[in-house]
Amino acid sequence: MNDWPQGRSDDNRGPRYGHGSAGAQPEGARVMRQVRRGQAPPGAGRPTPPYAGGVPRQPSYVDGHGEEPGYNTGQVYGGGGRRGGDVDPGHGPYARPDWRRRIKVTAITVAVVLLVTTVGTYFWADSKLNREVDLATVIDRPEAGEGTNYLIVGSDSREGMSDEEKKKLHTGSAAGKRTDSMMILHTGSNGPTLISLPRDSNVTIPEFKGSESGKTRPAMGANKLNAAYSIDGPTLLVRTVEFNTGLHIDHYVEIGFGGFASIVDAVGGVEMDIPQDIKDTKSGADLKKGKQTLNGEQALAFVRTRYALAGSDLDRTKNQQKFLSALANQVATPSTVLNPFRLYPTMGAGLDSLVVDKDMGLWDLASMFWAMKGVSGGGEGKSMNMPISGSAANGNLQWDMDKVKTLVDQLKNDEKVTVSSD
Repeated sequence: MNDWPQGRSDDNRGPRYGHGSAGAQPEGARVMRQVRRGQAPPGAGRPTPPYAGGVPRQPSYVDGHGEEPGYNTGQVYGGGGRRGGDVDPGHGPYARPDWRRRIKVTAITVAVVLLVTTVGTYFWADSKLNREVDLATVIDRPEAGEGTNYLIVGSDSREGMSDEEKKKLHTGSAAGKRTDSMMILHTGSNGPTLISLPRDSNVTIPEFKGSESGKTRPAMGANKLNAAYSIDGPTLLVRTVEFNTGLHIDHYVEIGFGGFASIVDAVGGVEMDIPQDIKDTKSGADLKKGKQTLNGEQALAFVRTRYALAGSDLDRTKNQQKFLSALANQVATPSTVLNPFRLYPTMGAGLDSLVVDKDMGLWDLASMFWAMKGVSGGGEGKSMNMPISGSAANGNLQWDMDKVKTLVDQLKNDEKVTVSSD
């Protein structure tokens, strides 16, 4: 008796392998139905919540006799179509960061910022230079030699100073301007040479063209060197130095009392080894012997001190040379150059207070300061006074003209200076 329901008997199933079949051959492999998610019907708007309408959408089934759009071939999602389920390391949520690219972008960004900052700083600084002196108006000039010659002048200008600042710096309130110090700085292939010109030097003030009138003025004979500046300013001083030395002056740089003190304060003070105790009521100096850091007020008093020194003006010029070299060294240190909070105030204080010739550029100014740095002790440069032979009949200091001629010839030819001021 057959207990199987009708339609499930062996007779109805036919010869099959398994399930109690007596067939000699196994039945063919059945195709597994594949699952793919149904696609939204055309024109569908916003996605419908899973159970909206009461019944969730069911997956549709297709036979595996061919691939239809959306058919899952076994690839790993996010693999970008790579075989075997490989994941592209440069894409996807687990991509590794491209450090080389990031470093390159950062380096380019830093370079652009530095370039823009440098260019901006250059034009800012260049615009602050006071190019007031026209050396083209100087007449009968000697021929230029090798190297570059700067005439550096410290004036007693009180321009822009308040009464309180004048009192603090012991400058007095005299009207006008006079030269408090004068130096020639020569730069070339044999190291820099810094030569102080005592302001009491006995020189001839030659024929000159008035800086304001444009009229030619007759020579004034023997006089103190600093008188030339007080008579007709920078151009007559340049004319007088060139006439009495035969040396061509390429650039002119001047700084007043207030500007000098501001630069020293902006750079954070300058360390000096004071050679002796100094107390000078006229300059305001009250310093003890030994190493110490001078602020702007103390530095100005130190370089102006004259009556407290045994050698008077000649010793004072030596102190001025030492201080300017120390100042240049301080400005050129990484703590100043690489610190914008110190560099920009220093540049601002210096550029605001300097008066230069019309052809002076920032590179010329930078070269001058770098050369001043080389004059300091241990550097390749040399500092000296203009050779003096004694006093003239009028009490002024008389230059040793034989030594002066040799010195000037060596400077013109950019040779190593062998002349001594002793």
